[in-house]
Amino acid sequence: MAEILVVDDDRKTVDLIKLYLEHAGFGVRVAHDGERALELVGERAPDLVVLDLMLPKLDGLDVCRALQAVKFVPVIMLTARTTEGDKLDGLDCGADDYVTKPFSPRELVARVRAVLRRARAVAGETAEVRAGDLVVDPHLQEARLRGERIRLTPREFNLLRILSSEPGRPFTRMALMERAFGYDSDSLERTVDVHIANLRRKIEADPAHPRYLVTVQGIGYKFVME
Repeated sequence: MAEILVVDDDRKTVDLIKLYLEHAGFGVRVAHDGERALELVGERAPDLVVLDLMLPKLDGLDVCRALQAVKFVPVIMLTARTTEGDKLDGLDCGADDYVTKPFSPRELVARVRAVLRRARAVAGETAEVRAGDLVVDPHLQEARLRGERIRLTPREFNLLRILSSEPGRPFTRMALMERAFGYDSDSLERTVDVHIANLRRKIEADPAHPRYLVTVQGIGYKFVME
């Protein structure tokens, strides 16, 4: 049984989400502020976190960044902020999906299942990809550069995993969205560019002239072995 950590300072919202998740067969723990959320994760990592953006003590973006720095845990951001900039901030910090308030509890449960399916699919892969000094390891869900682990968000790792699984193949932004984020995701194609830019800063010696993640004009991106 997958365990979900629900983090929101609105206790009625937490109770509603908890009710629907438990009815769907999930185990649920709850936190009402950012500091408590990180304490619970430190005690036992959940399979997924439903995380409100506006929290006391430590806001959702800071919690998300701290979480992705130490744990590979999928995150669904839950917030009343609806602008494109807010959504990009949430996804850029490492969230796997973004649900705006007011929301349908049934839709949230469906998104939880979809994100968990994608995370399990990644965990089920075992073949390493080696390209020069870069290693992409789906089994450990990590990438290493010159032997050192690179801190990647789940979305960044998913993009790198998919691109590196078929070196030389050009992927459109829409194809990357569908395979990395899921058909159910309402993300913008522009978010792919944001994540690719972040990946290049982390794995490329010269992000302006990438060696691994190459732009294919008029199409999207491809992974180059050498």
